[in-house]
Amino acid sequence: MKSYKAQGIVLHTIKYGDSSLVAHILTDEIGRQSYIVQGVKSSRGHGNKAAMLQPMFLIEFVGLETPHSQMDRMRDMRMSYPLQTVPFDVRKSTIALFMAEVLYKLIREVEPNSSLFEFIRHSVIALDEMESGIANFHLWFLARMSAFLGFYPSNEYRTDNVFDITNGSYTPTTPQHGIVIDKGNAQLLNRLLCLDVGELPTLQLSRQQRNDFLRSLLHYFGYHLDAIGRIQSLHILGEVF
Repeated sequence: MKSYKAQGIVLHTIKYGDSSLVAHILTDEIGRQSYIVQGVKSSRGHGNKAAMLQPMFLIEFVGLETPHSQMDRMRDMRMSYPLQTVPFDVRKSTIALFMAEVLYKLIREVEPNSSLFEFIRHSVIALDEMESGIANFHLWFLARMSAFLGFYPSNEYRTDNVFDITNGSYTPTTPQHGIVIDKGNAQLLNRLLCLDVGELPTLQLSRQQRNDFLRSLLHYFGYHLDAIGRIQSLHILGEVF
């Protein structure tokens, strides 16, 4: 088997047989790839494999190409950046679950995208290190990720603009089709695109504002990408934030 070393971000896992998993991983080397991970319930000390395959965990491993199969295998897996707070803080773990679900649905590329990979990896580390502003992190992440998915606003924001979802641009008047992000959320979108992650504690939003903006942004993504569908973790986010 041909082997390769890779960094990975865990998106999703599915049980496979009695002691294996199928893990969907975003890698730096070959883009998104699926792996058979064996021995996750082994009695010989390998049970920690499942613990390393939690949503948005950062791993490194040796991949093994499997002829005549769409799934590779992996060995020598370990944490590339052991997360200190995400697994133990319900706010952060809920956001990680949401991020993983959105990325699992949106990212289908089998080609490497180093800028996207590094953005996501650095975002996970930033979330792990955050002490305040956590409630707005997923909003910032989605807004910033639009640049890597081809949804970044095509023009500059002006006061009292709405955001035309159909062509991805700010506009002073609501177009006839009415498919827009309203004035308040268009302003918030612009602000999030201008904020550094370290400035999130300065953003004061109510739960209603947060949820309303999130649904507007997911509507924008969903209009252009049918794959996003229904996000199961939304109701958990709503309960936590």
